[in-house]
Order: sequence, then structure tokens, then C-alpha cells
Amino acid sequence: MEIMDNLLNAYLTSTCDDEPPLLKAINRETYLKETQPHMLSGHFQGRFLSLISHLLAPKRILEIGTFTGYASLCLAEGLVSDGILHTIDINEELAERVQGYFDASPYGAKIRYHIGEALQIIPTLEETFDLVFIDADKKNNLNYFELVLDKVRTGGLIMIDNVLWKGKITDASPDKQTEQIIELNKTIAQDKRVQKLILPIRDGIFLIRKF
Repeated sequence: MEIMDNLLNAYLTSTCDDEPPLLKAINRETYLKETQPHMLSGHFQGRFLSLISHLLAPKRILEIGTFTGYASLCLAEGLVSDGILHTIDINEELAERVQGYFDASPYGAKIRYHIGEALQIIPTLEETFDLVFIDADKKNNLNYFELVLDKVRTGGLIMIDNVLWKGKITDASPDKQTEQIIELNKTIAQDKRVQKLILPIRDGIFLIRKF
């Protein structure tokens, strides 16, 4: 299965746009320096995030979970000329390196990088968002969703990553973390305030459009 996944991933990346040089460098350095490099969005998912951002042409983006900044830069590609992306992460140790990536990109002046607890920072952001990408600690996904929904404009989009949880959401006896993902998916599926659909891209992305 892993060989097939690798072959499929190679095929998918061969059919989408090239990975920009800076993102390629971030990808490489993340795998060299981080203990959990799989948290990085990667080439194919990154091009998906860029495409969604270009389609929306957002003026304001919120990202919860920066990691090494790969997805942040993909999302920033679609910002309008005076657009701003707010990205939040709790890991202070990565801050200097990630800020360096942002500064080396064409979008450095458009990115507001916040270090701290997202549940505390989000209420302080006096913005109306066109696009939100949630990719942080999974136990708080539902809290993040509820917290940002009122800050998203009508017709705006929320995306939540890792909602298929490596296929474990279909386990007969799921572990606690998987149960949290299952509960999140069930709750959003029943939410009448939004239009929603899970895309089986990588580890699953929940696309959620606010009515």
C-alpha cells in the first residue's frame, strides 16, 4: 500500500504546477530538521491550497497551525494586493526560522505571524475572514471551528485538515484521538449553518462554506 501511495503521489505531483523554489527548500529543510516532518502540507496539497486561495482572491486569511510556514505561503499566493494572512502557532522554537522563510518570500509584508495559544489569540483579531485553514492540535478543532465561524464572511470558506486521520475514522474501536476527529466530522456534517464536503486529499480536508 505504501508503495502504491508513493507512486500515486508522484503521479499527482507530476500533473500539478511545479513546487516554487522557496517551498521546495522549506520542504527539504523540514524533513532534515524536524521530528514530525509529515505535518508539512507538501507539494500536491500545497498546490491545492494555492488554487483555492486564487479562486477566492481573499483579502483576509486565517491559518491556525503554522508549523514551518509551507501552507502559509501557499495560501498567501492568492491574496489580493492589500490582503493580509494571519497565522498562529504555539511553537516559539520555530519562530525565527519560519519568519525568515516569510521574509524571503514575496508575501512577507502580508503575513502576520502570531506565537501563542490560538484560542486566546483568535478573539483578539478584529477581522472578517474570507478563508480559514485549521491545521493545529486536533483536540481543539471543533473549538476552533466554532470560534472562527462568526468571523467568516457569508460565502467564506473554512478548511480543516486531517479529517480522515489515516483512515482510522472507520475503525470499529477507535482510539480517543480518532474519536475526537469522528465527533468533529459528525458535528459539522449536521451543522445547518454551512455547506460541507470532505475531499480525500492526502489525509482528508473538510471544505466548509458559510451560508
